[in-house]
Amino acid sequence: MSTKKEEVKEAEVITNPKEEMKKEAKSSKNRTGIYIVVLLFICLIVGAFIIALNNVGLLKLGDINLPTTKPKAELNYTQTTHQIKEGIYITDVSEIVEEVMPSIVSITSKTLVKSGLFGPFYSGERYAEGAGSGIIVSKTDDELLILTNNHVVDSAEELSVQFVNEKSVDATVKGTSERKDVAVIAVKMKDLDNATIESIRIATLGDSSNLKVGNGIIAIGNALGYGQSVTTGVVSALNREVTVDNITNKMIQIDAAINGGNSGGALLNSNGEVVGINSVKYSSSVASTSASIEGMGFAIPITDIKDLVTALMNGEEDKSNASMGVEGYMVTEDQNKAYNIPIGFYISKIIEGSGADKANLEIGNIITEIEGKKVKTFSDLTDVIYSKKKGDSIRIKVNYISGRGYKEKDVEVTLS
Repeated sequence: MSTKKEEVKEAEVITNPKEEMKKEAKSSKNRTGIYIVVLLFICLIVGAFIIALNNVGLLKLGDINLPTTKPKAELNYTQTTHQIKEGIYITDVSEIVEEVMPSIVSITSKTLVKSGLFGPFYSGERYAEGAGSGIIVSKTDDELLILTNNHVVDSAEELSVQFVNEKSVDATVKGTSERKDVAVIAVKMKDLDNATIESIRIATLGDSSNLKVGNGIIAIGNALGYGQSVTTGVVSALNREVTVDNITNKMIQIDAAINGGNSGGALLNSNGEVVGINSVKYSSSVASTSASIEGMGFAIPITDIKDLVTALMNGEEDKSNASMGVEGYMVTEDQNKAYNIPIGFYISKIIEGSGADKANLEIGNIITEIEGKKVKTFSDLTDVIYSKKKGDSIRIKVNYISGRGYKEKDVEVTLS
């Protein structure tokens, strides 16, 4: 009997192949799932390893697909890491300064000065050095681009830039705007060693239109040529009209200490973003018993010039830098009454080859109207000119001497 039972069991095993196939299929599916999980795990590890290599600079994924066209230089508007609550007076700015200082440079200019400017006992020529500051605002494959004031680099025959690691490199002028007192200079990337490249940083630009009177600010610059220094203060006023060399611009007034050499340096908000270029300071030039001028510095709002800076960085012409080609001064009401001279802009110098020269204007002519508007202040003249571009024509009325009095004529001048 037991033999028969064993035969029956063996027969059952032999006569149920479908059940065995199901078991084998189930086992195969389990093995396939395990293989897939292992493969995905391996891919995850390899991907993380590649990303880690790219982050530390050992592998550059961006080099796989090189651009076919040369990219343009752009300004940096990314947010900084330090965010300080608005509405507080800045006291400890060490963290912000530490982050921003690698973006600030010292600029040394050399201008050739001819004999005669230093008295009868000096002959020949010499180089006069000037000090200024600059802000690293962009870079390309070939150049590091630095923003500064036009008056820092104007007429300079040689320029050198000193970085945060105290390394100095020669620089060249990329583009300028005399009207806005803005310039961009360039340093060749091939002239920078690895230590310098690693130590510097591109500045982050903020929105100067968001500033409010009373906001805390930080000024960094090469004061008096001694190297980078930091001062703090507040925004004293906005949209102040400041005239320098017969050119009027609207600026940010600050009470932070500004001295010679600070020109071209950075004005920062409480987030460490560049909101202005330190440019001008009012000061008392003579001894006086009256109160001297203190705490009146001015900076160019960065938002007002961002398009201009982008154009200059990419070697484009500043078409807004239009001029009649004349110098002079305003005839006041007092002068009008005392000498019977028409109120307007008195021309004392005409630039050869300029629009004024080609229109046959003469020294002693007085511009009394421009585009149908009376010229009673210097701004009446410049506001119209600054709204035009090079090559545009303007209509002016000019008073000129005829006998013992003045006569008037209409003149059309092409801006250059």
